[in-house]
Amino acid sequence: MNITFHGAARTVTGSKHLIKLKNGKQILLDCGLFQGMGRDTEDLNENLGFVASEVTYMFLSHAHIDHTGLIPKLVKEGFEGKIYCTKGTQDLAAILLEDSARIQVDDVKYLNKRRAKQHLSPVEPLYGPEDAENAIPRLTPVAYNKWIKVDEDIEVMYADAGHIIGSATVHVRITEAGKTEQISFSGDVGRYRDIILKSPETFPQADYIIMESTYGDSLHDDVFNTPDQLLDFVMKTCVEKKGKLIIPAFSVGRTQELLYFLNDLSNDGRLPKIPVYVDSPLSREATQVTKRHPEGFNNRIQKLMQVDDDPFDFPGMHFIQSVDESKALNDNPSPMIIISASGMADAGRVQHHILNNISDKRNTILIVGYCEPHSLGGRLMRGSKNVRIYGDDYDVVAEVGVMRSMSAHGDYDDLCQFLSCQDPKAVKTLFIVHGEYDVQQEFQRRLLKKGFTDVQIPAMHQTFNLG
Repeated sequence: MNITFHGAARTVTGSKHLIKLKNGKQILLDCGLFQGMGRDTEDLNENLGFVASEVTYMFLSHAHIDHTGLIPKLVKEGFEGKIYCTKGTQDLAAILLEDSARIQVDDVKYLNKRRAKQHLSPVEPLYGPEDAENAIPRLTPVAYNKWIKVDEDIEVMYADAGHIIGSATVHVRITEAGKTEQISFSGDVGRYRDIILKSPETFPQADYIIMESTYGDSLHDDVFNTPDQLLDFVMKTCVEKKGKLIIPAFSVGRTQELLYFLNDLSNDGRLPKIPVYVDSPLSREATQVTKRHPEGFNNRIQKLMQVDDDPFDFPGMHFIQSVDESKALNDNPSPMIIISASGMADAGRVQHHILNNISDKRNTILIVGYCEPHSLGGRLMRGSKNVRIYGDDYDVVAEVGVMRSMSAHGDYDDLCQFLSCQDPKAVKTLFIVHGEYDVQQEFQRRLLKKGFTDVQIPAMHQTFNLG
């Protein structure tokens, strides 16, 4: 048995890990889209690194596009098996994949217009809506905390990861030559003091662990100060400067957190009467799915819902649907808050809001989560004075703010707490994935000090023998 890392290897995106059994069966853990990798992004997404038709089963950790976004391509290229996931992930992934397919088509249309001007031949999208439609029926929901016998050699169990609705850690028991070993995949680990979701769950002793490391070298700010921090940006930008507060936010998870905090401020009577626009049809759908899965909410939200039946809605909040409505926001000079996808500001409507507002010092672009360093959000976080958007250069005149308390990823304390249910000496190898290489090296040192004896940081397409 071996495992090969075809994504999220010394980077935070494109999660894709392939387990091969001696009898020829292949298990794929996630099939994510690479995002924000600069000029390498297209090539990384074009080549899976393996033959799709040879994959037997897929086990999906959660719905985020960097974990699901190449599933339609996987099916398009010949995968015919089931994709196991939780019910929450099934519901979210369905709308995310349909949206991703539209984005693939729209982005290629825009790109081909530019290529035509350069007398270059047109290119094809990675996949289209039909490919997403073909992939969605393969999503097969399973319950949390129940071992599922996939076949005579393979069992799988999902445990709550506390990252987004439906997110899970994936635990696979594989039997070869009468010997059973467990491979545990963290997916993305949430926070133990998350404002909305339950904490990550413990899991049985593993022989091998695949561990994310997004924030393996840092601690987050206290999440309970977040409403006050957010209110400071609203007051300074919208009230004092009469400007627009532009917030790039992932449609799944981050947008709902922002709406929850704004609802909290509204309930307390502290939110000024500034209109809030959620400019993402996907965010509206994702918010509806989130509401349908209260079983993922922690006790705090459950109690709140006894007096506030919708913790993601408040007076003055509007969902934007059409492109014309979206464009109208840029023509409206009034103060407002715009929450729009994507979270890394590398695609979607938020790019148009940034390019239309980046040259006005009254405005603020507020980064509220992780951004890959090469993405537009990452460049703004680094303090770039000039950025390129849709092929044109823009001076960064607007204020750029950062709130580090809102990550859905656990920091190194959370990650270590997640692993505390394991006997380090019983883990044969721990593989660190889903992190920048320098962060992974720091996390590796931390884990070695905690007693793990073999901690590896796989390179792209690197294979390791197990057992």
